[in-house]
Formats: sequence, C-alpha cells, structure tokens
Amino acid sequence: MNTISAIILAAGKSTRMGQQKMLMPWGETTVLGTVIQTLRAAEIEDITLVTNAEIAARMSNTDVRISENNNGEMLVSLQVGLQAQNTTAEATLICLGDQPQIEEGSVRSVCEAFRKSRSILVVPSYQMRRGHPWLAARSVWGEILTTQGNSMREFLSGHANQIEYVNLDTATILQDLDTPDDYLKYKPRM
Repeated sequence: MNTISAIILAAGKSTRMGQQKMLMPWGETTVLGTVIQTLRAAEIEDITLVTNAEIAARMSNTDVRISENNNGEMLVSLQVGLQAQNTTAEATLICLGDQPQIEEGSVRSVCEAFRKSRSILVVPSYQMRRGHPWLAARSVWGEILTTQGNSMREFLSGHANQIEYVNLDTATILQDLDTPDDYLKYKPRM
C-alpha cells in the first residue's frame, strides 16, 4: 500500500476572526484538533502541522510533526510542509486547519482515487467547485517548492488537464472558518 501523508496549513493570522481560530472550541476539542481527529479516523498516520509559534506551543503534546511558518503565507506554509515530509510518502493531502467540518469520507475518497489512478493531482469537487483536502503526488512537489508568488489556485489551473476530480456530495469540502459568523454558522451544537 502506498503512503499518503497530510499537511495541515494552520499558520494564518486569523485577522478576520479576531482571535486565533485554530484554538477555538469545536465539539470536545478545538477547530484544529477536529481536523487532526478526522485525518486520523481516515487512517492518515503521517501528519505535518505547519503553524505559527503560538499554536505550535499549544500543540506540542500531539503526535503530529510540527513545522513553523511565522509569516502566515499559505504557499510558504505548503512549501515548509513539503520539506518536512517523510521520504516514504508518495503523496500528501493539503488540508486547511480551519476546516473542521471536513468529513472522514471525503478524505478517504480522495486517497482512494489516488490509489486507483496514481494521478499526480486529486481534487475534491462539489457542484463544480474545487475544495480541500486535495492531494499532490510526490512528482509535483519539486514544482510546488520552487513556485514563487503564485497562488496554489494558479498552480492547479496550470495543471488543469492533469487533475483527477472526485465529485463529492458534501459542501463541507468548501467550508472554512474566516469570520465569527462562519464559526457560529458551522459550529456543532452540543
């Protein structure tokens, strides 16, 4: 069986939220804790968390690899995460730390598509919109590592004919938490 790892991008400054959203309560844990639990439930064993010093200090008791990016740029976070990958990983999921609604089934569907097709890019889609987590095979990591200034959206658009889309029936692949209204809208009811 091939090895699929995960990178959780969680180094943003949470300016629109007004507080560190990754550490906000979510169910019985935090926003970030829920993302980690979902990846574990989907049998992703090798997880790299790319975050800032504040969150890194609070997450030191978890069993994930922690790499720091204190400038908060998403592309830089992805590059830091790729540099921290184990040599055995054949592909990695790119996950958002502020997406606690992501479902185990979505993660498994993306991984299964890669295992069957060996596509270099596997992206979940809901109603023709790309979501997370998406998967990048090791063969494109070098290109991502040398990308400068471009967004990952531009990277994916540049590889449009190489993307395998996994059509999912859940909007959770599109939903992240940017504002207090998002948090209140999506927060699980206890």
